[in-house]
Amino acid sequence: MTFLTPRYELWIVVASLAIASFASYVALDLSRRVRTRERGVGAAWWIGGSLAMGTGIWAMHFVGMLAFTLPIALGYTRLLTFVSWFAGVAVSAVALGIASRGQLTVRRLATGSLAMGAGICAMHYLGMAALDMAPGIVWNGALVALSALIAVAASAAALLIFFLLRHVPARFMRVCQLGAALAMGLAINGMHYTGMAAAGFPEGSLCLSADALRGESLGTLVVLASVTLLALTLFTSVLDARMQARTARLAESLRVANGDLQAANETLRRQAFLDPLTGLPNRLLFEDRLRHALALHTRHREETPRRVERLAVLFVDLDGFKPINDSFGHDTGDLVLREAAERLASAARGGDTVARVGGDEFLLLMEEVAEPADCIALARRIIDEITRPFELQQHSLQISCSVGIVVHPDAGDATKLVANADAAMYAAKRAGGATWTLFEPHMDAGALEQLSLQSDLRRALERRELRLHYQPKVDAINGRVRGVEALLRWQHPERGLLGPALFIPIAERFGLINALGAWVIDEACRQMQAWAEAGLHLRVAINLSVHQLRDATLVPHIEAALRRHGVDAQRLLCEVTESLAMDDLAATQRSFDGLARLGVYLSVDDFGTGHSSLASLRQLPARQLKIDRSFVRDLEHSAAARSVVDAVVYLSHRLGLGVVAEGVETQGQRDLLVGLGCDELQGFLFARPMPAADLLEWAFGRAPAGAPEFSPSSIGTTLAV
Repeated sequence: MTFLTPRYELWIVVASLAIASFASYVALDLSRRVRTRERGVGAAWWIGGSLAMGTGIWAMHFVGMLAFTLPIALGYTRLLTFVSWFAGVAVSAVALGIASRGQLTVRRLATGSLAMGAGICAMHYLGMAALDMAPGIVWNGALVALSALIAVAASAAALLIFFLLRHVPARFMRVCQLGAALAMGLAINGMHYTGMAAAGFPEGSLCLSADALRGESLGTLVVLASVTLLALTLFTSVLDARMQARTARLAESLRVANGDLQAANETLRRQAFLDPLTGLPNRLLFEDRLRHALALHTRHREETPRRVERLAVLFVDLDGFKPINDSFGHDTGDLVLREAAERLASAARGGDTVARVGGDEFLLLMEEVAEPADCIALARRIIDEITRPFELQQHSLQISCSVGIVVHPDAGDATKLVANADAAMYAAKRAGGATWTLFEPHMDAGALEQLSLQSDLRRALERRELRLHYQPKVDAINGRVRGVEALLRWQHPERGLLGPALFIPIAERFGLINALGAWVIDEACRQMQAWAEAGLHLRVAINLSVHQLRDATLVPHIEAALRRHGVDAQRLLCEVTESLAMDDLAATQRSFDGLARLGVYLSVDDFGTGHSSLASLRQLPARQLKIDRSFVRDLEHSAAARSVVDAVVYLSHRLGLGVVAEGVETQGQRDLLVGLGCDELQGFLFARPMPAADLLEWAFGRAPAGAPEFSPSSIGTTLAV
């Protein structure tokens, strides 16, 4: 049989290859769009992508068929042409549907390739059938089978490429996608032209559909429409990719910001609820856990009233910790506290809460306690752990601890467990320390008194209940008044006049000492100015606590008080006890240097009771030492006391320091101190502490009722500077 000789327009063949490659590129891009967690978005991309991709593939076949010409006029029936387009869309839908799956299995690859190959063949051969030829087309079976095989292989390759491109790094994606699209375009074109080669048109054939779809203008329209659709689809896909990338970056930024916020919240939480030195819970967290434990304990008792279950609070205070700070400094003290915290945690049971609530104070919460003996056993373990030597910085240090125990509900009100454990701990300290004590009801009185005084002390400043009494200091040689010491008193509305020994420890323990100290500074300066206006010029000594020395606002506060009341700085003398001065020498020196620059006089009080020497005290710009009253008390009957005072006076004078002896109560003590060379004397022998108004009367020889016979009227009241 003789067949018509076909001819192909080369530029149209090239155009079909370009369309096939472009369609493949768009298909690869769409394969990433349909794979999304949002079902609605994925479905929209699947439908739109199938239409665009199917139209592109169909357009390649249609244009490829337009490149084919015979010596006779050709045209295409509308229905079969449309059905072939629909087959191209269906093939694309299958491909994109498989691409949207999580992974490509062998079974899915095989069934998908066969389905897509069949669809491609259907699209091609339906398009060929749209040529209504008479006689019909004669097919070469081998080439038809080869075209079908190429269609299935091209489909399998396309699916593999869809999934392989998922793992390509972003920087190589475009290059790999272009190469893959060209390979897929060549495969699709290979299938198409193999199928075209399988068709034979006998001599004398006529195309009955020559008057249907035909012409170069129709081909141009199909090409332009398809390319436009593919371009719009690709543009939309790229735009969506950029939006997703921007959204991903925003989400990542929010995730990072949220992570930073969570980290900041965690830091704040740790700062709010954990002790920064030891990492243990602080008082706030301990009290929260105690409230939860009490609520749980109450509920269990209501549910199972026959079951006896207890909880306990242990208050632990280290014995002998302060001398470590005094002798070795706060750095060593911090190391001891950290290791003590570790030992407490190791001694406690797994579910117990261990907290640090003060300088060297710790609390333990025991839940599900069967017997008080369990608490005692834990207290003994704690004491054994703490009394083991601390091997730190080439020093072997040894301390002990006192433990107070309160068991609920056996003994102790649920609202006062910590206070009662505290009271029991102080009972253990009074027993000599290094022991434990179970709370007993009679201990509650001391705890209640402290809580009551603490509450009243907070309101004492507002109610103006604080007072300063003044005790004169006289020149040891001529008896002239050299100044006075301001001593704090509290005029309690119910308890009467209270001395500092009762309320100062409470103020220090509950953080009120700085407020009291600030009031003393201001009141002393105010009183000096009031006396000056009355003709009495005296230097006033005030006592500073270690808390004030560590306060960076101390020097500015004193400077402001002096300026506010118009007082010369030399008329104010600040006293610090020796032990406090050595407790934190750096803070003491910093504050003393600042006060010295103002011109304030500085004195070290209670000398001889601490652990320092005159050489170490010379690091401070002090101008005076005050010998502790314990040495003065023993002067008349103790040669050792006289030797100590003699040595202190001698060395102090050699170092340019004045010496004051306090607690002088007898004429014999006065005579000995004068003989030993003391510069100033203070004590009941001369005058007791008295209110400001009484001191003014006393100073001018108008002694108030009950005052001692000694009066400075005969010796003058000139301030000796």
